[in-house]
Amino acid sequence: MASVFDRPYFFDAGLRFACRRCGTCCTGTPGIIRVSAEEIDEIAAYLDIPHQQFRRDFLRRRQATLSIGEHPDGRCFFYDQGCRIYPVRPRQCRAYPFWFNILRAESRWVREAQQCPGIGKGRLYTRADILLRVAQNMSDTASR
Repeated sequence: MASVFDRPYFFDAGLRFACRRCGTCCTGTPGIIRVSAEEIDEIAAYLDIPHQQFRRDFLRRRQATLSIGEHPDGRCFFYDQGCRIYPVRPRQCRAYPFWFNILRAESRWVREAQQCPGIGKGRLYTRADILLRVAQNMSDTASR
């Protein structure tokens, strides 16, 4: 069996993406926005609020990990006509749209592109760039 780095993918020629900061990935269907202890510290410092207050007001326990909470409509607590924590957003958010579940099949990528105006625009991410981002995001997720 070929390793995940040796097999062919629909994105072998690369994929274009440029975040438009539109909030499509921050709103809609609820999800899990995993955060590490380091990310919690960075975000709390960026917002200039005490660590414990940040944990109490903005985090939720989800599937044995901590996640940024969401409003009932699925909107991230930090999305209000733009991401309030964009410079220190979690690695999971930085990795979007190069998530394993989106890249599993070209049809999923195409479906995501119908929602995200940044897909197909901007910088060309090479196959190696994409696989590295997926691997980092998956290892981050596994270690939380």
